[in-house]
Amino acid sequence: MQLSKNKKYQYLFFSILSIFIIFNGGNSNLFIQLNFILISIFYLYCLRDKNYNIHLKNFYNTNKKSIFFYIIFIIYLIFQILPLPIIFLKFFSPEKLKLIYLIDNITFSSISLSPSNSYFQILNFISLLLIVFISRMVFYTEKHKYRFYFYLSLIGFIASLIALLFYLNGNPDLLIFKNSYYKNSSTGFFINRTVFSVFLIFSLIASLELLKKYEEVKNVKKEDYFFQKIYIRLFIIFISIGIVTSFSRIGNFLLFITILFYLLNEILYVKRKNHTFKIILLFIVFFDILILGIYFGTSEIINRFYFLKEEFNSLPGEISSTTRFDLIKFGINEISNFIFFGYGAGGFENLFKLKFFNTSIQFANHSHSDLFEFFGEFGLIGFILIILSFIKFFLNKQNYCFVNILIITHLIIILSFDFSLHIPIIQILFIKFFIMNKKPMVPRKFVDRY
Repeated sequence: MQLSKNKKYQYLFFSILSIFIIFNGGNSNLFIQLNFILISIFYLYCLRDKNYNIHLKNFYNTNKKSIFFYIIFIIYLIFQILPLPIIFLKFFSPEKLKLIYLIDNITFSSISLSPSNSYFQILNFISLLLIVFISRMVFYTEKHKYRFYFYLSLIGFIASLIALLFYLNGNPDLLIFKNSYYKNSSTGFFINRTVFSVFLIFSLIASLELLKKYEEVKNVKKEDYFFQKIYIRLFIIFISIGIVTSFSRIGNFLLFITILFYLLNEILYVKRKNHTFKIILLFIVFFDILILGIYFGTSEIINRFYFLKEEFNSLPGEISSTTRFDLIKFGINEISNFIFFGYGAGGFENLFKLKFFNTSIQFANHSHSDLFEFFGEFGLIGFILIILSFIKFFLNKQNYCFVNILIITHLIIILSFDFSLHIPIIQILFIKFFIMNKKPMVPRKFVDRY
């Protein structure tokens, strides 16, 4: 079969994205570097095409200010890792200067508490900008958006299937897959079950959007999509099982929010009623709450959806490294010590070790609140720059379609109570969904067979 130019480029992008997914969401300095190299090469490859160049120029001309602020933000991150005479730290980072005074013979130091981690985070943020450019060059029609949805639905199904196979066999470690960290949960390609469940939430939304489109397509016999709809329904079932068996509280809470949003949208706002789609949604609820509730017990159901249960039970005065709110509180308290210039992207783990050096082998590399961790890492100046980079998108009313409103809701929850937004694949998926549901996109007939 002869592939079109767009399909070739898009399938290449999907291949790169699959590498992110298979290797723990790209969440290590080694894979961040590898991903940066692959994305950069692909971006340069896209620039060879004249039409894609035109798309990029159009995007740049309409988003000059946002791109400018983002580039300034990246330059600011580079400034954080530059070695400065320690006397300058009295102005840029008085708190780090106090820590340096405990060490002899130090004459130069960076603002960042972890310059090596900050360096790799700079590469990651550059990769995110290139992904935005690639998305606007290569995915510019509704048809392309649904092709991406199909890919995400398929890879989510594969990840869920493999995770379930691991889970049913006692979650053994296999090569690079460290499933033994969570013996009683599905994690699949991911080390952390919460990151796995959040990734599957995106796959579920893609599957539901694709199924809706198959049901609503006009001027084409619905029988032509009979097998496609069967595939997508099968994907939805396995993705839902993957989320549930991850036993991630926040993952299952996001699943509940997703299904609730779709049900309310179908009941209250959609004029053309799609009863088949509502049955699929209700089946997920029935399967999750009733069948698994009987199997695991009522208390387990409550625990899975009540994701802040442990944190509300106790709020100790000192850090205990056992509850989410302990780490959130620590992250908030440290913001005032690094208020203007931050402690550097990826510096939270070193901050925790420096302030709690009697924690033995226990440590935290995330504060369990991405909002306060980002604020602490970037400082007030960096945080303002990153907000200015995205503010145009959020101020444009046309961008508030149903999917983007749902994604923004998930974004607020994750920023408040989780660390998943520090994981490269989750950052990429948020960007991809926002960009691909951004208005306007070129409408095309939905007639592909994927």
